Amino acid sequence: QVQLVESGGGLVQAGGSLRLSCVASGRTFRSYTMGWFRQTPGKEREFVAGFGRVGDSTYYGDSVGGRFTISRDNAKNTLYLQMNSLKPEDTAVYYCAARTSGSYYDSRSYDYWGQGTQVTVSS
Repeated sequence: QVQLVESGGGLVQAGGSLRLSCVASGRTFRSYTMGWFRQTPGKEREFVAGFGRVGDSTYYGDSVGGRFTISRDNAKNTLYLQMNSLKPEDTAVYYCAARTSGSYYDSRSYDYWGQGTQVTVSS
């Protein structure tokens, strides 16, 4: 198993930036393919960014491409999400997740989830 703990959320004005972190403990971090999702009340969990299972390929949701960047530091067992040019519609709870199979964009492929961190973007 792996335990995931997110941090870095908060309140920011539109156009600002935040960097989310997700620290993993338990089994070897590099054994997992990681991703970020977000969710707002009443809506399904939305894919934000993730790694492919081969190499260091990265993928982004249509609404965040070009503004967000996913990265990982295996030495620190940490996943990051750099969020720039934030918009009010980016307001959500952000979750990091880990998987060993399946599709990067499908939340059902992920086996482990963090508790989430709230991001609020004011206009």
